[in-house]
Amino acid sequence: MSFNSDLADLFEQMASLLELTGANRFRVNAHAKAARVIADHPADLEPIAHDQAALTALDGIGKGTAEKIAEFADTGEIGEHRELLGAVPPGLLTVMEVPGLGPKTVKLLWDEMGVTDLDSLKAALDSEKILDLPRMGKKSVEKIRASLAFAESAGDRLLLGMARPLADLLVERMEAVEGVTRCAFAGSMRRGRETIGDIDILVTTDDPGRAHEAFREQKGVVQVIASGETKTSVRLELPSDFGRWKGLAEGDNPTVQADLRVVPASCWGAALMYFTGSKNHNVRLRERAIKKGMTLNEYGLFPESPDEKHDGPPQKRGVEPVACETEEAIYAALDLPWLAPEIREDRGELDVTDEPDLIRVEDIRAELHAHTTESDGSLPLAELVAGAKGRGFHTIAVTDHSRSSVQANGLSIERLRAQREAIEAERGRVEGITVLHGSEVDILADGSLDYDDDILAWLDIVVASPHAALSQEPGKATDRLLRAIANPRVNIIGHPTGRIISRRKGLEPAMDELIAAAIEHDVALEINAHWLRLDLRDTHVRAAVDAGCLIAINCDVHSADDFENIRFGVQTARRGWLPPDRCVNTWSAEKLHAWLGKKRG
Repeated sequence: MSFNSDLADLFEQMASLLELTGANRFRVNAHAKAARVIADHPADLEPIAHDQAALTALDGIGKGTAEKIAEFADTGEIGEHRELLGAVPPGLLTVMEVPGLGPKTVKLLWDEMGVTDLDSLKAALDSEKILDLPRMGKKSVEKIRASLAFAESAGDRLLLGMARPLADLLVERMEAVEGVTRCAFAGSMRRGRETIGDIDILVTTDDPGRAHEAFREQKGVVQVIASGETKTSVRLELPSDFGRWKGLAEGDNPTVQADLRVVPASCWGAALMYFTGSKNHNVRLRERAIKKGMTLNEYGLFPESPDEKHDGPPQKRGVEPVACETEEAIYAALDLPWLAPEIREDRGELDVTDEPDLIRVEDIRAELHAHTTESDGSLPLAELVAGAKGRGFHTIAVTDHSRSSVQANGLSIERLRAQREAIEAERGRVEGITVLHGSEVDILADGSLDYDDDILAWLDIVVASPHAALSQEPGKATDRLLRAIANPRVNIIGHPTGRIISRRKGLEPAMDELIAAAIEHDVALEINAHWLRLDLRDTHVRAAVDAGCLIAINCDVHSADDFENIRFGVQTARRGWLPPDRCVNTWSAEKLHAWLGKKRG
C-alpha cells in the first residue's frame, strides 16, 4: 500500500470510531473528508508531510489534520486512532460493514443490547428485547438479518465491466414486464465507479406485485434475500454466456446482489437522484435544501420537513413538493445546474454555476491503441479497420506490441517493417478512414524505450506503456515514466500505472510530476478503457484536467467486443470532469494528424 492509501484508510476508520463513541458531527465529518481528500490526491503526500502550509492549502486539510499526517509519517501510526481503537470493541468495526447498519444503529445496539461483534449481533436479532429499541420494529430486524446473511456469503465488489451487462439485462427484462412504465439502474453503477457493491433497479409500474414477482423469479436468481411492497432484493449469478471477463474458472461465475425498488411515478426524479447517490453528494444536497427552508428525500423537495414517523410519500399527507418529477427540476429549485451522475461525489460539484461540459461517447472519433493478430490481438488487420470504420471513426491506429513483450508476440523490427507494407495495402483498399501504423512500445525498467529513436520517428504514432517491473518503488517509477514522457517521439503514455483493478496495484508514481511533464512535452496520458484497467483512474484524470493536460481515451482493442469498452473509459473521464476538447480522440482528423506529426521524423 502507498502512504496516501494507508493514511486515508486510517482517517476513514477514525471517522467511524468517532461516530461510534458519540463525537460531534463536525469532528466525524472532518475526518471523513480528510480521508477522501488524501485518497483522491494524485501526488504522494509523504514528501510534504511536515510542510503544514502545503498540507493546509488542500481543501479539507486543517491544522489538526496536518499534524496527524506528520505524526503518521514519523511513526507509522496516529495516537488518536490508537486511543479510539482502545475505546471501542474491535468487533464493532466488522458489525459496521454489514449493509444497512450505520454508526447510529450500531451504537444503539452496542449501548442497549451489548452488541460487540457479529455473534452478539445475531443473538440480539433473536431476542425479543430488540423490538423495544427505537426504530427497531420487526421489519427493521428482518432487514438487518437479511443484510447480515448476505454480508457473510457475498464476495468482493464486482468490476464495472462485469456488472454493467447484467444491469442492462435487468433493465431490459423489467421493461418487458406488463405494467412497468419506466425503468433504470441507479447507484454506483450509474455514477460509473470502477467497482460495484450491488445493482439498484428502479421502476414505476401499474402493477407492483407483478414487478416484484418477475424480479424474484427471473433466470439466474440463486437467493431471494427479501421481498416487500416497495423493495425486492435477490442474489444473482452472472450469466455464463456473457464472456466479458478473464481469469475465472468454468462454473465460477460471480454473484451480485440486485435490488428492485418500485417508486411512485410522480417521484421518479427524486428517487433516481436519491438512489444514485453518492451518500456524500446527497448529504450536501440535503444541507443546501435545509438552508433554503426545505427538506429533500427520495420522494421530493418539500417546503417543510415531513413527519418522519409516517411511512410513504409526504404527498399522501397533503404536503405538495416544490419539485420531484425530474432531477433537473430539483437541482433548479436548489439553484444548481443539472449535475451528471458521474460527478456526484462531493468533489466540488455543488460549487459550480453552470453545467460542466463533460465528454460523451459520441464525441469519440478515433481509436489510437489497437492490436491485431500480428501480436496478441484476435482481429486481422482488415477486420480491425472495418470495426473502427463501422463506429464512424476517422482514424484507427494499429499499435501492436514491441519486441520485448515476448508473451504478447511483440514485433521485431523486421516484422514491424513487413507490417507497414500490409498497412499501406489496406490504406489503398479502404476509403473513409485513416489507418496509422504505430506501436505500443514497452517502457523498460530504466525508462528507455523498446525501439531505437529512428524506428520511433518512422512510426506514425507511439504509445509508450509499462508492462514489466510494475512493483517498482514510487521514486523509480516516477523517474522511469518521466524519461519516457521526455522522449521526443512519444505521443501517448498508455495505461500509466499498469494496474489491474482488484488484482494488481501497479506503479504508484508521483502523478503531479507526470502531468506537469506531459504538459511540457505535449504528451497525452491515456485512460485505458478496458474495465480491468481504467488507468488513468478518475482522480488522476481530475488532476490532469485541472492542470490542463491532454488525455487520450483508448479501448486497447484486442477483439471486436473491446470497442464497446469505450463507455467505461468515457465514464471514468466524466468522473474526472474531462471536457471533450482536452481529449485527443475527439479532435478532427486534420487536428489529430497534425498533432501526431509534430513528433515524427
